Amino acid sequence: METNFTKPNVRDLTRRDFIRSASASGLLATSIARLQAQPAAKLKAAVIGHTGRGDYGHGLDGIFANRQQIELVALADPDPDGRAKTAAKIGAPRQYADYREMLDKERPNLVSLAMRQADQHHAIASAILRSGAHLYSEKPFTTTPSEADDLLSEAAKRELKIAVAHTLRMSPQIVLLKRAMAEGMIGDLVEMRAFGKQDARAGGEDMMVLGSHLFDLMRLFAGDPIWGTARVRWQGRDIVRTDGHLVKDNVGLLAGDEVFAQFAFPKGVNATFTSTTKLRETTGNWGIEFYGSKGAARLNCDVAPNIFIRRATAWKAEGKTDAWEPLNPALLKSPSPQNLGPVGDWLEAVAHHREPECSGRNAMWAVEMVMAVYHSALSNGRIALPLANRQHPLAMK
Repeated sequence: METNFTKPNVRDLTRRDFIRSASASGLLATSIARLQAQPAAKLKAAVIGHTGRGDYGHGLDGIFANRQQIELVALADPDPDGRAKTAAKIGAPRQYADYREMLDKERPNLVSLAMRQADQHHAIASAILRSGAHLYSEKPFTTTPSEADDLLSEAAKRELKIAVAHTLRMSPQIVLLKRAMAEGMIGDLVEMRAFGKQDARAGGEDMMVLGSHLFDLMRLFAGDPIWGTARVRWQGRDIVRTDGHLVKDNVGLLAGDEVFAQFAFPKGVNATFTSTTKLRETTGNWGIEFYGSKGAARLNCDVAPNIFIRRATAWKAEGKTDAWEPLNPALLKSPSPQNLGPVGDWLEAVAHHREPECSGRNAMWAVEMVMAVYHSALSNGRIALPLANRQHPLAMK
């Protein structure tokens, strides 16, 4: 399968005959110029979703819109009404009830796996990769590390690129914060404190759906975790394996309405993640705080994330006067890097044979950190990372 944005081959003449003929007529330079002026061959793209089990992931049905190098050829969705509405919305010329039929007939180069239900991700993503297409997937990537391992292995074998919609790491505000911290605005990073949304989904669902974004950011700023430990509670008691259950947006087995987790990172950096409705008003927006030797930074996740900085001040008789202030880009010295966005970055990774920023490997680590929380909570112990046991701890006997 062709993965580069290449020009079509000249047909009816071999390359050698073409050059000989063009040279003989004195038109070689003109002929080459005309070939180079031809538009790049478009990549075929398709979308897979399932409106019968909930909405498509956040905008993943429309990621191919307004991209000149890409031709959207089809949509697969087993729900007839949802399929028709979505096809009309995104301008898909052909529709399929079965994604396998679509992959076989259309042979797309690019596929958006847009469904929110991660329990189906492994099977569908496997079919996408085996068909020879690059994959952009809704998160959570998979329900277990072993499923992610399988997909990463398949992609590597076929030289395909996987990106997953952990889009926070490429948001302009996070890019800005990374520049600020690299310039020493808060000093050396020492600690990260993350909080889930802590709404009705508080606990295990909050951790998998939103906490996975925060785990991804922890690794962005501190590297791969070394170990984890956690306490997970359900209705006032510590969880047991049989507490595992599924939710409407099936993202695999979940447990607990309270989660407190701790992770150790290289260079002595420590991190925590908390999700309990008891702290919703205290912590406010879901997000993450970064504590450094000279100050602190806070990411507030909302419709658009916001970054705040707090300078460290000394204790006085009237208390501390630290105040959170919006991060001022004018204070930064380094230039802002080009930001293609997660989809644009994926497409460039396909064209240039590199890993996307929102890579499948990064997404696998987010799932792995969630599993480490359950492994620790069920064993009452510290869990080394990467995990030796790649299965779901709530499903083990």
